[in-house]
Amino acid sequence: MIEKRAVSDWQTIAAPSLEDFERMAASALARLPDTFRALCRNVVIQVDDFPTEEVLDEMGAESPFELLGLFAGVGLAQDAAVAETGRLPNHVYLYRRPILDYWAEHEEALGALITHVLVHEIGHHFGMSDEDMERIEALADRADH
Repeated sequence: MIEKRAVSDWQTIAAPSLEDFERMAASALARLPDTFRALCRNVVIQVDDFPTEEVLDEMGAESPFELLGLFAGVGLAQDAAVAETGRLPNHVYLYRRPILDYWAEHEEALGALITHVLVHEIGHHFGMSDEDMERIEALADRADH
């Protein structure tokens, strides 16, 4: 539920910065179950305003607002098949502007949305089903209360 604020409260509030998003992502990650967090200790979480043109082309996206996040790297299912020499670390990208745009159009708390995107993208790394990811999000939600 989105908290109601007095009009005067909005006079000084700015859109969350890249650094704010990094802090929210770190907080979301900290609330995830220990077993899930332990598995993703080598995944780099990076926040950018938008995906690169190369990513948009690769994903067949018509607009930079189509992607809220992206897992880039070698998933666990393919891990043994790819040599570690010269391999870059796995990344989860969170795209601030598309997330803010989505948030503005839906009745979901920004922190919950960031958690959802983070879990969904990390879930790709583990080859999880949507049901598995929903359970992990529910556990993170319970950690908030």
